[in-house]
Amino acid sequence: MEYLVKSGSPEKQRVGCVVVGIFDRRKPSTQAEALDTASGGLIASVMRRGDMDGKLGQTTVLHGLDNLFCDRILLVGCGKERDFNQRAYQRACRAAAAELDGMGGVDAAFYLTELNVKGRDDFRWSVKQALMTVEETFYRFEACRGVGYEKHSRKLARLVFQVPRRSDLPAAEKGVSEGVATANGVKLAKDLGNMPGNICTPTYLAEQAGALAERQAKVKTNVLEEADMEALGMGALLAVSRGSRQPAKLIVMEYMNGPKNAKPTVLVGKGVTFDSGGISIKPGAAMDEMKYDMGGAASVFGAVQAAAELELPINVVGVVAATENLPDGDAYKPGDILTSMSGQTIEILNTDAEGRLALADALTYVERNYDSDAVVDMATLTGAAVIALGAHAAGLYANNSPLRRSLRDAGEYVGDRAWPMPLWEEYQSQLDSNFADMANVGGKAAGSVTAASFLHRFARKLRWAHLDIAGVAWKTGKDKGATGRPVGLLVQYLIERAQQA
Repeated sequence: MEYLVKSGSPEKQRVGCVVVGIFDRRKPSTQAEALDTASGGLIASVMRRGDMDGKLGQTTVLHGLDNLFCDRILLVGCGKERDFNQRAYQRACRAAAAELDGMGGVDAAFYLTELNVKGRDDFRWSVKQALMTVEETFYRFEACRGVGYEKHSRKLARLVFQVPRRSDLPAAEKGVSEGVATANGVKLAKDLGNMPGNICTPTYLAEQAGALAERQAKVKTNVLEEADMEALGMGALLAVSRGSRQPAKLIVMEYMNGPKNAKPTVLVGKGVTFDSGGISIKPGAAMDEMKYDMGGAASVFGAVQAAAELELPINVVGVVAATENLPDGDAYKPGDILTSMSGQTIEILNTDAEGRLALADALTYVERNYDSDAVVDMATLTGAAVIALGAHAAGLYANNSPLRRSLRDAGEYVGDRAWPMPLWEEYQSQLDSNFADMANVGGKAAGSVTAASFLHRFARKLRWAHLDIAGVAWKTGKDKGATGRPVGLLVQYLIERAQQA
């Protein structure tokens, strides 16, 4: 898909489709009014007949247009004008994209980007948000379809985002470049997440890191094998992999495009490519979705790729702890005591709390090998996060208030939200063990908080944040699939770090 930005009147566009908004109570936007005037009242007549009343997400396509150069008009309901905020804008863009996906035209002029969005007056934002929403709606995962499957085809090849004035074009063009890179990163994360566990193994992730380095000259990749991790004392991560015939990998991707002495931002992802729960095996229902337990790792891949595409003038390191968690005669067991790379010992009470073990050694590796500016880990870590926040926001924990605010604000800006959660020292007592320095679970109460508290024991020397993305990394049910979150949040955070550098 080719994305462009232009400034021009809707009635003069020679395109397959012009997309304009209609507000609730049949109030046309300024752009729709221009089309209505030029067409001799066509849009007004459609609204009088009740085919379009402006309800949010409603769409109507008009054909047979006189006195206009476009082949069709797509009217998109935008709801009440006074309530047209970021969420409403996203929904309107999504509705428009769904219609465009099935249309016959090869190009379209998109005028929703000219609408006034409550709290947002930046065409960089409106174009970026529209582009990302369009790409999200257009996404299909077809890599595993068999012979005879007819892949989805789309005639639309060019989408032009419109802005009112020529002076608005530079901001809109910035929105396109950031939107394309972010959308590509989200797509990479989705593709990795949707790949089945028999294909997407730790070795496959390591190969994809190598492929990323081949595509992006400024990305360098290093993969630590199990022998390397054994030499480093990564007893927590290696314990998780013992039940699998697939060897664990610690994948390191370096994008160093900032000053040599500039401290890098380090992104750490949980890469459990399939999680059965191990000896503490999960219920069978929906266990197929445990291929998504590497959503944190997928997000690291997406964010590093986007940073490289944008050529951000900063240093970014991506670290992925990749393993499977399966039951086996050699699998680690409840009651085992492990020694982590940090030297701290861990009593295993539940082998299904494995992601924190892998991340613990990854965080220690980061602490010992990088003088970081900030470390952000992300993991599909706890069902408790789903209970607390549902599918709308990731849980956000941090030991640094400015870092917490920066991540929260970045998520709000792009619509990939994270909600601050407590990291109080009082929760640490739930991890007490009679036999080791800590237990790997803290009981039913505050499960997401105690998981973050566990990780904090390995990140106290770091400027650190943790994103529990268990509720947002994939969708269940009929629309099951990876979401690519929180790539949008991470890329926006990196963009803002680059602006401050």
